[in-house]
Amino acid sequence: MIFSFDLLINAIVSGILIGGFYAAVTSGVSLAFGILDIVNIAHPAFIILGSYVAYIVNMTFGIDPILTAIVATPLFYVLGAGIYQVYYVSFEKRGQESLRGLAFFFGLLFITEVSLVLYFGVDYRYVAAPYIGPTWHFGDVDLPLRIMVPCAVSLLLIAALQLILTRSFIGRAIMAVAQDQLALRLMAIDPIRIKRIAFGISIATASLAGAFLIIIQPVEPSVGREYIGRVFAICVLGGMGSLPGTVIAAMLVGIVESLTSTFYGPSWAPAVSFGFLLLTLAVRPAGLLGR
Repeated sequence: MIFSFDLLINAIVSGILIGGFYAAVTSGVSLAFGILDIVNIAHPAFIILGSYVAYIVNMTFGIDPILTAIVATPLFYVLGAGIYQVYYVSFEKRGQESLRGLAFFFGLLFITEVSLVLYFGVDYRYVAAPYIGPTWHFGDVDLPLRIMVPCAVSLLLIAALQLILTRSFIGRAIMAVAQDQLALRLMAIDPIRIKRIAFGISIATASLAGAFLIIIQPVEPSVGREYIGRVFAICVLGGMGSLPGTVIAAMLVGIVESLTSTFYGPSWAPAVSFGFLLLTLAVRPAGLLGR
């Protein structure tokens, strides 16, 4: 291990930037799992789907991948609302949402992945954008724009979601649906409709997260598997359903992974980050900002 102050600072900065991306990836899981108690194992597959949508539009029309993702969010929202309706009718309505519901999302994961493999193959795909190559230098600190831009847009996404959840009627209803559905019914609010909206929003975030992913690195259909454990770990670490906690947890995991990769090698990064998760939950079982 070679230690230097410059390496340390750059590793921390890199961890913060990649943590912003992790926050975007986890925000949808935080809504579905943390608030609705739906274990959507397939969420990373929808992120990869978002990556391929950005790739197709970028390669065909040359449109910026983040702009493409923003335009595609309504389509992903409709897709998410439709998936929740199928999930509700098939499992939740019958009280079978535990193992059978989990199998349903595993099935979606593999169907999406196999479909992408059959259509695009297993070659890595990438996009072109003006900010993918350049790096800003501040003294000895390097800021790659291909990571900094997704981090900045990710934080704006989280801030917008937090405002929706805390300041809008629909947002407060989403927060309430996890606490007392009977009270919502007494207020003439359909909790199933609220869940459908919330799950649609959670899948809509996958569009942006997918664009961020393909900006940061080339993708192929199975890349999403790498994020399944990580996103649920960050969701639990931040506190179930807490978006500010998700951001803090994502950046902490990003910093731990970056420091480990820089000084000990990338093969140690997953083990150390999950060890950090277990240590934190041993001290605070509810997560960093859990209730």
